[in-house]
Parts: sequence; C-alpha cells; structure tokens
Amino acid sequence: MTLKEPVVHKAGRFDKGAVGDVDPITTEVVRHALNSAANQMKRALVRTAFSPIIYEVLDFAVAIYDDKVRLLAQAPSLPLFMGTLNFCIAEAVRNAGGPEALEPGDALIYNWPFGTGSHPQDVAIIMPVFHDDDELIGYTAIKGHWLDIAAKDPYCTDTTDVFQEGTIFPGVKIYKRGELNDDIFRMVLANSRVPDMVRGDLDAQVTGCRVGARGFKEVVERFGLETCRAAVENMFDHGEAIVRSYFDKIPDGRYVGHGEMDDDGISDASIPFEVALEISGSDVRIDFSAAPEAREGPVNSPLPSTISASRVAITMLAGYGEAPHEGHFRPIEVVTRPGSMFDPLPPAPSFLYAWPALQAIEVIYNAIAKALPEAVPAQSGGCIGSVVWWGTRAATGEAWADGAPHPMGQGAWHDGDGGTMLHISESATRFTPVEVWEQRNPWLVERMALATDSGGAGRHRGGAGIDFEFRMLEDTYITSIFERSKNAPWGLEGGREGRPNNAIVVMPDGTEHRVAKATRFLVPKDGVVRLMTGGGGGYGAPSERPAERVRTDLDDGYISDVFARTHYPHAFD
Repeated sequence: MTLKEPVVHKAGRFDKGAVGDVDPITTEVVRHALNSAANQMKRALVRTAFSPIIYEVLDFAVAIYDDKVRLLAQAPSLPLFMGTLNFCIAEAVRNAGGPEALEPGDALIYNWPFGTGSHPQDVAIIMPVFHDDDELIGYTAIKGHWLDIAAKDPYCTDTTDVFQEGTIFPGVKIYKRGELNDDIFRMVLANSRVPDMVRGDLDAQVTGCRVGARGFKEVVERFGLETCRAAVENMFDHGEAIVRSYFDKIPDGRYVGHGEMDDDGISDASIPFEVALEISGSDVRIDFSAAPEAREGPVNSPLPSTISASRVAITMLAGYGEAPHEGHFRPIEVVTRPGSMFDPLPPAPSFLYAWPALQAIEVIYNAIAKALPEAVPAQSGGCIGSVVWWGTRAATGEAWADGAPHPMGQGAWHDGDGGTMLHISESATRFTPVEVWEQRNPWLVERMALATDSGGAGRHRGGAGIDFEFRMLEDTYITSIFERSKNAPWGLEGGREGRPNNAIVVMPDGTEHRVAKATRFLVPKDGVVRLMTGGGGGYGAPSERPAERVRTDLDDGYISDVFARTHYPHAFD
C-alpha cells in the first residue's frame, strides 16, 4: 500500500451566528443537565442489556451531540470509544441520505470500522433528536460491544482483511419513525452465534438512545433552544481555555516518544513506532506521520480511534477532571498519514485497533516526559489484557460467550505510587465480579491476587499487576490479546521497569502454551488459563524511597525480601 501525504485533523469550529449570551451560572446548570441526560442513557442501557460485557464490564460509550455533531455530554464509560462517536454519527447520517432524510423515531445502525474506529463488534446506534418534531437539534449515540457478529471467530488476532472481521451495517435505519425495520433486524440476528444476547443488547441500546433523546429535549424545553445554544458555546470556550492553560506551562518544542508493538498477530516481528508532540504556545499537535505502513495483521488503528487516543491522552492530563466535551478538543491537532498503521485504508484488518491506540497514549506521555516528567506517570502495563471465551454448554447444547478486560499496574508518578486498575483508556469500565463469572460460565477462578514484585522499584513504586487462574469445567475456546509481553513498562527519572504482561494455558497433562495473542485456542476441561497482567513502571531512584515505606511494602506483600534487598538495600542498613 502506498502511503499518502500527511493530513491534519482538528475539531471543527463553526460560526456562532446570532446566538445570544448567558451568564456563567446558567451555563453550568445547562452543562450539568446535559450530563445528567447522558447518565440517564447509561443507566437505561445497563439495566436492560443482556450481556455481562455491557452491564458488568461497561464496554460501551453513551453521548449526546448537537446538530453540528459536536460533543455536548457523556456519561463515564469507555473513554476510547468516546472520541470516535462523532465519526460514527457523521458517517452513518451521510450514508442514510443526510440529515434531511431523518425523521423523529428513526434509529441508525452503523459499524464500518473506518468510520467507527473499531472492529465491527463495536456497533453504534444513532438517534436523531428533534425539537417540536421538525427541527433537528442533535443526536444521541451509543456504541457498545456485541459478543458476536459473524466474524471468522467471535474475537480475532489473525485477520488479514476487514471482511473477515464481522458483518457490516453501513448506516441503515433499524427503526423508521419508531417502527422496527424487521428486514434489518432479522439480518442482525442471522449473523450472530449468540442471537439472544445480540437481540437484548440491541434493544438496550435503542432504549438508552430514546431515554437520552427525551432528556436532551427536556433540557431544551426547560431553558429554550437559544439559551441552550448560547450556554453550549460558553461551555466550549471554557473547556478550551482549561486545556490551553495546561499546555501554556510546557516549553515550546517538538518532543518524540517511542513505542513498540510485540507483533501484528500474523508474524512475530516487533513493530517500533514513534509519535511526536509539538507544543506552540497552547496549541498541541500530535504527529503520527512517521508511523509504519499499515500491517498485514489486525493491529491497525483506524483514524477515529487514533484521534480518540490523542484526545484521551490530552484530556486525561489537561481536563482537570471535567467530563470532556467538544471544547476540550479544540487545541488539539492530529497529523496522520493515510495508509499507515495509525490511519489504515480499506480493506486493511483492524480487529486489534485498540492495542496500538493504547500504546499511542503511553507514547504520547513518553514524549511529554521529555519536556516535563513531573506532568505524566511512568508507563502502565500498557494493555487491557483482554480475553474472550466461548463454547457450547455440555448439558444444554446452548452457545455461550463472554469477555472482559483485566486490570494491571499503573505507572508511578511525581507525587505517588502507581495503583492497580484498568488502563486509562477504559477508566470507567471494570471487569466482571468473580461470582458472576462463575455463575454464568463453565469455570472456577482458582486465583486472583496482586502479583508480588511486579511493580517497578523507585522513589514511588509502580502499581502491582494481577495473577489470575481460571480452571475450565468444560471444553472452552479462547481468544486472548496481551500486548507488551516482550517489552517491560518503562520507569521515569530513574524508576525501574515493571513486569511485562503474559498469558499461558496449562493443559491437563501439564503442557504449557503461551497465548499472548491467540485466536480460537481450545482449552480442554481441567485446563487452566493463567493471566499475568503487567506492573507499572517506577518513578525516581529507588534509593530515594523511605526505608519505612519499603518495610510496609514488604509487610503488605507488594515486594519480596529478595526484591527489597536488591532494589532498596538502604532500607536494611
């Protein structure tokens, strides 16, 4: 594939037109009212979904956009999805004939990876919202992971083109004026190994969008359309100012971060790459133009997810805890080269789109550390340690499937130790409780424990990884994706590396198989799946860690005596 010239992408700016002005208090009330409507969407989705990956893991994003497809409000869920929903809306609406082809009660279904930024299993439902039944004022949207949508396998690490990755719905009306489009609905169910779960999750997404549309309209009716629009413009201006104030503190310059993917799922060759961060005043440019060519295997990040990863990285640092909206994105430019790993073109495979995007977030922080190391943490485990499981229940013959990410150690930072949690790109998601896992699925969780010695040593130590052991009670297929199994998470300012990720299957006869990236691997009854999630890198020289904190870590089991004496000998003087 021939690489094209670099392209600059940035949040659109629109003429405010004749909108009036409102006071700051009204602006804040409108902002919180919109966020409340988005949270109502989330609650409706969680309460009605069929799959644990939706109602337990929270593998979705919900949001409200205006008629210019600018983010107004979101509920805490999966941040990496959040920055892609504007692309989903714009492309789905365009494919459906444009805004003029939409009517009250319509709902679109869309999952083309180069418009969603995701694999086809991440399906978006988009609903137009009308004021007084005739004026389009915006959209509600939910993108959620469906457990199966007829890819070559329910989850894949080895696809070689997009057409192996699942059924495509290119922006068609699943509902027309409130009536279910039965033809499209039957096609959806016919293309899943677990149609009952897909049916339930589709219904839940439509329900959530309807709840959000109702909440959005209530805000407009309460304050009036013109007041709402004026408040939104003020809200955007304020969010932009917040992000700019952060980057004003970083010296102007070009800073380059370096990362490396283990492989592309097809070959074993590692994939080094770099991301450059350019600071000019309060403008931020994130440059992916030096990325390698799109890969043969599915570790390609479509443009929407590359932009989303950039926005997540910046707003997590510079957003000061506010729920992100379009204003926070205005200072950020993203440069990509079409045809590259971070801007692949059809039909490039992209099933593992999230893993290069996750690495990109860490590499952006690595670049910022060159300018201001106290502004960012050391590297985390750098992955979500995802496993998807499926099979046929022995007693009933019923098809089943489940999946979840897994927590890992986070990097230490200037003011403290790293924690243990999911990657920040999934910061509002979670993994399924053990009791739910064992009740729904044919396995026992024999071990789930913080891993001793897994966090990097330092003045502040990295967060611990977790060791899991699942014993299969029936034959089960798995697809596992553990990136950064070859490269340890880096420390900062003299901090040591954390433990890399790994996944191993132990067969009933004791034979071990490494499954860091594996598709449709059969784990027989009594086989054990061991997941070893990575630890975070340390921050600062280990010799600067107070002796009493070293002894506390020993007592709490975070480190062993050997580890302590190796990295913190001063604690034993």
